[in-house]
Amino acid sequence: MSQPSATPVVERVDARNRYEILVDGKRAGLTAYRDRDAQRVFYHTEVDEAFAGQGLASQLVQEALTDVRESGKRIVPVCPYVAKFLTRHEEFADLVDPVTPDVLRWLETELG
Repeated sequence: MSQPSATPVVERVDARNRYEILVDGKRAGLTAYRDRDAQRVFYHTEVDEAFAGQGLASQLVQEALTDVRESGKRIVPVCPYVAKFLTRHEEFADLVDPVTPDVLRWLETELG
């Protein structure tokens, strides 16, 4: 397992409804979302196998959730990784809305 030679960078890519983590300018992973009024609904997180084991998913989600806080939105953790992350990081507990059947129906419609 190799270590990245540059500090990973997280960027919000609004046109693609996701945050990406870049290592040496290459996308190493992403966490995808859709905005529902004042909520940011996270539904998928992945890190490329070539970058596994470096803590990139955690860094990616940490920075994404920090961005959500700064934007004044709330978090809906449909994505299992984001939900698990939130159980270990109570500093975001005040921003979390529950995953409800209504949110899931809405998300299904959004994603087609």
